[in-house]
This record gives sequence, structure tokens and C-alpha cells, in this order.
Amino acid sequence: MAQDRLPPMLQRLWGREPAPRRGPRPRLDLATITAAAIELADAEGLAGVSMNSVATKVGVAATALYRYIGSKDDLLILMSDAIAADPPDPSGRPWRDYLALWTRLQRDLVLRHSWVLQITKFAPPLGPRRLLWLDRALAALDGTGLDDGEKINVASALTGYALTDAAIVEAAGTGVQEFTEAGIESAADYGELLVELLDPERYPAASAAVRGGAFRGAEGWIHDDDFRFGLDLLLDGVEQLIARRASGGHGGE
Repeated sequence: MAQDRLPPMLQRLWGREPAPRRGPRPRLDLATITAAAIELADAEGLAGVSMNSVATKVGVAATALYRYIGSKDDLLILMSDAIAADPPDPSGRPWRDYLALWTRLQRDLVLRHSWVLQITKFAPPLGPRRLLWLDRALAALDGTGLDDGEKINVASALTGYALTDAAIVEAAGTGVQEFTEAGIESAADYGELLVELLDPERYPAASAAVRGGAFRGAEGWIHDDDFRFGLDLLLDGVEQLIARRASGGHGGE
């Protein structure tokens, strides 16, 4: 069966593990353990999450925790899926408005739990909560004329954008060592440095852009308008694809 190919912890998340043997009723459950681990990660980063620290937080010995979770890798699987709140309901929303909200909420979710950037892989989701987000994105695209593969590609592109933007925002907030040492604290500072570094003959377009003030007046590194700009580019592309499908066009036309 397909479920037998899942790692044991994912089988547990889906409620597909074999029936437990008879014995004492467990004192803990996965939800309690996972919530404790997430609290530790939010407060201390992933460095603060270990089987020992989680066991201490839930009031059991580390050896007892292994009755529920086989390894820290299993715990990370639980954590990365558990942070996903229920997605918004797409009913009654235009597809573009819904996907704009859907993408922003994913980005904001990652920023609230930035440690997940260290363990999230750009791979299809397997956890039940993350797959619920995929389901709702596909539902929002019903009636657009896109086929199922195209709908999944749209959701994947938007998820990738949300993760990438979150990673940029997180890096800007924590600082990059090389920039900090050079006294570069904002995009404006970065632009001023590029004016000095870029040879107009070798980098004519980039040099013209920075000398023309592309970074001038920026406060900090990140502005929400930047996120919206990129999101609109993606959604404009989806809108054009839908229009091509409506006129009978196909990919590459």
C-alpha cells in the first residue's frame, strides 16, 4: 500500500500506523510534545530543541520521550507540519484575491516561526496540514480553465515565493555578517557601496540603475511594497495563462 512507503512518523500524522499493542495508556500525545518543541524553537531557535529539552518541558525523562518519537528528525517533521494553521476558506473569493492572501499568510507564518527555514525543503508536502493548504489553493482555481497540473504548479510557485521572501526578510532582520562589518545597515547603504564598486563599462546596466537612485531613500532592507510587487508579477502571469486557456491557447503560445 502507498501509506507503507511513508516514514513511520508521517504514518502517525495521518493516523495510518498499525494498531498499538496493549499496555499502559500513554501519558502524552504527539500534539503536546510538538507544541512544547515549537515553543522552544520560537524562543531559542532550533539549537534549543533536543530530545532532552523537550522531555524536560513536558515533564518526562528523555528515554520516555522515545516511546512517542523515534528521533529529532521525526520531531522536526511534526513541528514543520504543526505550525501550519488552517488555511482560509476560498469560498466566495475571486481566485486572485484568495491566492494573494494565501501566499501572504504562508510568508507570515514562516516569519513567526523562522526556524522552519532551516528544515523546510522545496519538495511536495506530505504532512496533512500542509496538504490542506495545497487543497485550498487548488479549490480557489476551480473554474479558471487550468488543468490540475497547472494548478499545482501555480501553488508551488507561490509557495516558493513565500518561502524565498520570508528567508530574505529573516536575513535582513538578523543581519549579514559581511554587511554588518562594512557598516551596511540598509538598502540605501548598499546602493551607495555599489556606486563605488560597479565599473560602468563592465556593469553598464547595474551601474546606471544604482547611480540613478534605485536604492536611494530606502529605509531598512525590506518594504511590504516589494513583496506585493513580486506577488503581483506572479499573479499577473497566472492571469495571462488563464486568459490563454479561455481563448483556446496552450502552453508556450
